[in-house]
Amino acid sequence: MSAAPRAEDRAAAAADDTVVDARELTKVYTVRRGLLTAPAALRAVDGVSFRLARGKTLAVVGESGCGKSTLARMITLIEPPTAGSLKLAGQEVAGAGSDRIKALRRHVQIVFQDPYGSLNPRRKVGAILGEPLVINTSMRAAERARAAREMMARVGLRPEHYERYPHMFSGGQRQRIAIARALMLRPDVVVADEPVSALDVSIQAQVLNLLMDLQEEFRLAYLFISHGLSVVRHIADEVMVMYLGRTVEQGPKTAIFTRPRHPYTKALLASTPFVDPKLRAQRVALKGELPSPLNPPSGCAFHTRCPFAQDRCKTERPVLRLVDGQRVACHYAESIG
Repeated sequence: MSAAPRAEDRAAAAADDTVVDARELTKVYTVRRGLLTAPAALRAVDGVSFRLARGKTLAVVGESGCGKSTLARMITLIEPPTAGSLKLAGQEVAGAGSDRIKALRRHVQIVFQDPYGSLNPRRKVGAILGEPLVINTSMRAAERARAAREMMARVGLRPEHYERYPHMFSGGQRQRIAIARALMLRPDVVVADEPVSALDVSIQAQVLNLLMDLQEEFRLAYLFISHGLSVVRHIADEVMVMYLGRTVEQGPKTAIFTRPRHPYTKALLASTPFVDPKLRAQRVALKGELPSPLNPPSGCAFHTRCPFAQDRCKTERPVLRLVDGQRVACHYAESIG
């Protein structure tokens, strides 16, 4: 009988499966507010850290303006981070030259929210799917056409769709085309930026099931951006909740849904409709509006809306700490949970 793997061997195996390693990732924009006013710093993403392994899904949730899409643009190398470390396929992005950035882009692709705006209306489906291969490989036209047709079959499109234009398809079919395009280079990571929010409810489940089937087939890692926790519940392995550019809670999906420790997470769950009564959370009322990221509150950024806020929350910023296996940025996570 073979010996059980040692702890260090298990850690090394887990490290080999890590395709995204983000440490204190930060993105700051300089915003000009007028000729007589000094420029302001907008911290769209402020010190976010996570690891993502092959075959796993990390869902990033939060209100509009929390930094989800900015995080997606950094992971897909559309925008460089201002500070922090980002490793894709074990290679550091910071300081990388244009050639290495181009090579790293093959490892990560994106599926956008709007299937109507993300596809070129002037090109046929075959040309849309072949374009990533034209740019990134030396494949011949016949090889590209064969690869495109094979991927079409995998996402549930028929052979005759190859010669059609995007306007000839429904929203669900267009999103299948977008998913096929993202997989043409066989990436390690797919960033799905609210990929079903623009679709009819009846089509959302089909696209989610397709994404999960493709994940199993290709061992894809998903960074799934969403504001809908009911969707996240079906696809995520781990959930990261963001508020004003910072992570306020992160942990396994089951723990987040059954015993949330941060009041903001509890409020998001309470505002989400679930058919299963066991998942319906106690109502948590939020006060006021989301503060401006140009002038975030002192201390805990959430204290201006939190029903559990104390004087300490107004002056002392909570750090992410482990509470029952979840990382929570709240001074009173134990009592709130």
